[in-house]
Amino acid sequence: MVYPLITYCGPAYSDDLDADDSEGVRELDSRCSDGIHVRLLWNPADGHVSVAVHDTKTGEAFEVPVGANTRPRDVYHHPYAYAAAA
Repeated sequence: MVYPLITYCGPAYSDDLDADDSEGVRELDSRCSDGIHVRLLWNPADGHVSVAVHDTKTGEAFEVPVGANTRPRDVYHHPYAYAAAA
């Protein structure tokens, strides 16, 4: 099956991650569709989870923090709805 609007952006965990970078933000999941790149990010140092969105067509980007009572996958799948609520 072919999905014409979905672009593969590579693995969520690339092979070139530094072992010394254990304190940095980690990408848990990533997807691209119609020029919109959405990433689920986690900071292991403080446990903070957020969703970063970048629209490659317009150049606009924003990040939505995931609240304590919110499921990260919901924010990942619907970042615009959660950004509007924030």
